[in-house]
Amino acid sequence: MTASTRERRSSATVREPRTPPVARTGGGFRLRGPEWLDAPMTSSHLVLGSAGMLLAIGLVMVFSASSIEAVLDDQPAWLPGVRQIVFAGLGLVAMLVAMHLPISRIRQFAGWGMLVSFALLALVLVPGIGLELNGSRAWFDLKVTNFQPSELAKLVFALWGAHVIALRERYLTTRALLVPVLPTFVLMSLLLLKEPDMGAVVSLSLVVAGLMWAGGLARRYIVGAVGLAAVLVALMIVTAPYRMARITSFMNPFADPSDGGYQAIRGFYALASGGVAGVGLGNSAMKWNLLPQAESDYIFAIIGEEMGFLGCLVVISLYAVLAWAGFRIARRSADRFVQLASTAITVWLIGQATMNMGYVVGLLPVTGVTLPLISAGGTSLVLTLVIVGLLVRFARAEPAAVAHLQAQPRGRLARLLSPAPSTAVDPLPSRRRSGSRTTARPVERPGRSERRGEPLRGVRPEPAASRDLRAARRTPGGAPARARRAEGWAPTPEERWGAGDRETVRGRQPAGDRPSALRRPSSAAGPAPRDVPRERTEPPSARVRPTPRSHPPRTERPGRLQ
Repeated sequence: MTASTRERRSSATVREPRTPPVARTGGGFRLRGPEWLDAPMTSSHLVLGSAGMLLAIGLVMVFSASSIEAVLDDQPAWLPGVRQIVFAGLGLVAMLVAMHLPISRIRQFAGWGMLVSFALLALVLVPGIGLELNGSRAWFDLKVTNFQPSELAKLVFALWGAHVIALRERYLTTRALLVPVLPTFVLMSLLLLKEPDMGAVVSLSLVVAGLMWAGGLARRYIVGAVGLAAVLVALMIVTAPYRMARITSFMNPFADPSDGGYQAIRGFYALASGGVAGVGLGNSAMKWNLLPQAESDYIFAIIGEEMGFLGCLVVISLYAVLAWAGFRIARRSADRFVQLASTAITVWLIGQATMNMGYVVGLLPVTGVTLPLISAGGTSLVLTLVIVGLLVRFARAEPAAVAHLQAQPRGRLARLLSPAPSTAVDPLPSRRRSGSRTTARPVERPGRSERRGEPLRGVRPEPAASRDLRAARRTPGGAPARARRAEGWAPTPEERWGAGDRETVRGRQPAGDRPSALRRPSSAAGPAPRDVPRERTEPPSARVRPTPRSHPPRTERPGRLQ
């Protein structure tokens, strides 16, 4: 057997060690997922995949849950579903636009967005401008659809809060973290409670919780905030009778089955009749005007009835994937603003979905928040898709994703549908005008003529050859000073006045041209007496009286004309 044959057989038998499925970290073990989870584009694909599937499920369920109620209102059965598809199309366009937005521009206009949000929240309270539905004046009637400004306010608040905290990251303290985020939250909550819209206040509190958590708030402050929030919620429940009725129906819905607990009991019946596999798509019995708000607030009950426990488990799993992807973006990003915004948006979306599914199954009191990407509603669907687009934009700003996208050849369609950011951290644009730092303005001296080449009155012009030679000696590298001024450099004091122009007495040499007196040699005996004359090493005959220079006197120099 030859040596080469032995080497081939030995290399064929040796196998690479397999990566253990369990990795030891710190004080415990952590399961390691497949390799594709560590790919550079995993976060973007997970966000798009989970959000796309939730959107598809929502469109199908809105068609199913709203058809009967539309027929009972003498409308086509397909009208609510088609309207939802139109809003989904608008939301997809808005999501594509959000994927192309520069992060620096988002941060730059976040403050203006807050001002617009406060103005809209104030205008919606004015009778005749705001539309009142179900006892809440929280919409604008746009004739085509109803616009709810609170949805826009929550998104803008998340971006603005992340921007403010990211600016103070270098000197971040507890006070800098809480102010001005918490005062702004209180002011916006007062406007929302004036509508009243308790669900919007709860969603806004989720945004604040995400910002404080990502900002690194201490645990004792978190515990104190939770206790204060519980006290405030208790006060709001006591002061509003309809909120007290919701809490009572949550504790015991069967105590008032015909009024306060009617909706909750019908939701339980829908989930119970679905079983494991459901009664089939479109075969729900509760959507026949038995379950109020079946297409919006309680659409999760219709999903459980028609698709069963398995359908509900799929929806919950998709939200879990979206949550994991959002937190993964925040963990892998190099931009502090992206970390804060991704955490706040993810906590908001997943927290709102958890509250909706929680009060449908009876674990939480009814708050009226919708199920993101699934419930019927034009404003909420469009803005939720904008949030998805921002998450995709943040995911493509990961350092590994930026390197991967820049290394791949991309066509025009790929650049349109899958934009690639240039850097992982988009710097915030300066407030100064462009070019103010790079281009220096030439220094203008009083009394100088604006027309170049024209000598000043009373000043004898100096030959050009001597000026250029003198400027070449003063300029580093031998370049004339005029060339430096042409490039935008400001003249130095040496360039402004020549050696001859600095003399103080006419006919006397400048200080830089006169020979300096030698210092006396230091002696150990101490300082020399004052009456002893200085020693001169140069004989008086060697000194030559300097010839007077041909230059204008000091009183005739530029700027000193009488």
